[in-house]
Amino acid sequence: MPEIIKNKTVVSDDWTVLRLAEGETAETVNVPQGRVIVPLKVWQAQGEALKSRAEIGVWLASDERPEELKGQLDSFKVVAVDFPKFADGRGYSIAYNLRARLGYTGELRAIGDVLRDQLFYMQRVGFDAFAVRADKNIHDAVKGLTDFSEKYQTSWDEKNPLFRRVKRETAQTAD
Repeated sequence: MPEIIKNKTVVSDDWTVLRLAEGETAETVNVPQGRVIVPLKVWQAQGEALKSRAEIGVWLASDERPEELKGQLDSFKVVAVDFPKFADGRGYSIAYNLRARLGYTGELRAIGDVLRDQLFYMQRVGFDAFAVRADKNIHDAVKGLTDFSEKYQTSWDEKNPLFRRVKRETAQTAD
């Protein structure tokens, strides 16, 4: 069974990410039974039929807007964001907006070209699950979540900048 990093631990993954094959359309693709994460376009085309399923997830491509799911986020056990290549950072904004602006509180998973170097920053914007690229060692990648001991800027996971969190002693002036 494949594995993912979830809540900083390597666990078995029983979800299937549905990707359309060449020639398949969002309207006609067969969504298999079980725990499936469907593309946003499939959800939009087949949502009425899929709403009755207890364990359904949706994934967003890096060029799609999370606002498309506004008011529907409670329908999903998992929302995933696809990183088509390492250098495409649009997924970070999507994740932050899902958490901060749309109030999504469920599992937020990074899929696609996900590497160790990205994990620390991905968790900063709200991701709590990571499907590391298949050719990489997931047990090495999990260490990426703790690469840095301190966070300077604010983000989803830290609301106060470092200068507000550190108590500094005031310098004594000589008379």
